[in-house]
Amino acid sequence: MSVRGRPGELESMELHWYALRSKPRKEDIVWRQVLERGFEVFYPRLRVNPVNPRSRKFRPYFPGYLFIRADITDVGLSTFQWLPHTTGLVSFGGEPAAVPDNLVYAIRQRLEEIAKAADKITAQDIGSVTGQYTRAVNFG
Repeated sequence: MSVRGRPGELESMELHWYALRSKPRKEDIVWRQVLERGFEVFYPRLRVNPVNPRSRKFRPYFPGYLFIRADITDVGLSTFQWLPHTTGLVSFGGEPAAVPDNLVYAIRQRLEEIAKAADKITAQDIGSVTGQYTRAVNFG
């Protein structure tokens, strides 16, 4: 609940998740812009191990999309439609499509599972490489 209008008058906030479409490879910039404007944002990314050390270490799980949580009736649709490096909210019939809370939660859970599995794989790979290196040193 938030206080709006006249003193003592209460108005409920309708916070919903929405998918915000960014221009190609501009997700990081859009993510920072949305955070700076004070909105809750979910930017699903995966850690990757690129061959080139100068390459990006994180890749978007949904390239070109971020999830923002806002009360569109309060902040206005134009807040996101005219945000630099975006093409606006995902809409159907001119209406922004709300993303169910449980879907955002499921995506977060899935990313945590992937991260845990990647940590285990990385730890096993490092252990086996170290073990092979140690055996090679012992034999040489």
